[in-house]
Amino acid sequence: MRIAVIGSRGRLGAALVRKWNGAHEVTGFSRPEIDLLDPKTIRSCLGGTKKFDLVVNCAAVTNVDACESNPQEAERVNVEAPSRIAAICKKKGSRLIHVSTDYVFDGRRREPYSEDAATSPLGAYGKTKAGGERTVLQTCPDAWVTRVSWVFGPEKPSFVDMILARARGDQHVSAIDDKWSTPTYTDDLADWFEALARVEPDGGIFHLASSGQCTWREYGEHALRCAQAAGATLQTTSVGALLLEDMEAFSAERPIYTVLDTAKFTRTTGITPPPWQDAVERYIRATI
Repeated sequence: MRIAVIGSRGRLGAALVRKWNGAHEVTGFSRPEIDLLDPKTIRSCLGGTKKFDLVVNCAAVTNVDACESNPQEAERVNVEAPSRIAAICKKKGSRLIHVSTDYVFDGRRREPYSEDAATSPLGAYGKTKAGGERTVLQTCPDAWVTRVSWVFGPEKPSFVDMILARARGDQHVSAIDDKWSTPTYTDDLADWFEALARVEPDGGIFHLASSGQCTWREYGEHALRCAQAAGATLQTTSVGALLLEDMEAFSAERPIYTVLDTAKFTRTTGITPPPWQDAVERYIRATI
């Protein structure tokens, strides 16, 4: 396939380029090639004579607190720009994968969210990402909107890398223990996107995440145990518990529970996502 990846220097976009190069003809667009605040760059890169079979939009304003302090920019990048991308894809006959987030849910339930669960985002980040989902599917009904959670991978440091770095130099490491979701490996997402594009003719919303659920503290402790087993020298493998309400640096409200139900993806592709513990262990073994 001829594939365009928007946001190719981000954690997920860079992983897609790395994983797909060779098997497909991949063109990565990062800023400033495509600046989602500048419609002209979107038109010049995607609306020219070259046609892509698949366009993957990984780019967004994802800093939850930054979205709260500058909702206008979040609206332009997370809602208006995806609409323009979808319009070009519809006009040129390109399939679109638009990457969204578990933050479109308010987190008040305690069982995994399916694709048809009502969205009710708490803050500007979730509201603009939910708005982006709606405008993409309204503009280009055969697009795939893929909601992902707690993404980690080698191209850009994430929580798992941060907790390992802390444990290498400090005996006291802590993480939030009252917020639940599922860590998801970028290498797995690359395989799942490809499978979805290969077998699913219809558009719509799909949840893509590892199986199971955990808190940040449980995630961190598992990562530390895996790293120690892989030969890393750590000061501790225990992670202390913090409460979300104690995080004074957070200005935006976060949803407490955003575990995603991936049964629809499994029915569609025949792929059952592995447990999050397996994904974290594979990542750490590949990077330690």
